[in-house]
Amino acid sequence: MSQPPVTSDDVSRLFRGLGAEQIAEIIATGASVAELEQVAAVIDQMNDVMGEMERPLAGAAARVYDVLMADPRFAGDNHDR
Repeated sequence: MSQPPVTSDDVSRLFRGLGAEQIAEIIATGASVAELEQVAAVIDQMNDVMGEMERPLAGAAARVYDVLMADPRFAGDNHDR
């Protein structure tokens, strides 16, 4: 059973403050909502433990993470989630 495609609303709900281009980049990764949620959890964890990731991301989740880390709001301590 395939999952429904990720929508811009899904991305905006999890990662507030992104522009249309970033949202489109994230959707283009083919990540599922579950993978977006995994990335959101990793970012939250990074902020909680001063930048250390507990588990590496792979595949589409890693590509979403890379898009977000190119934005200083997410790469720094003051991301707006």
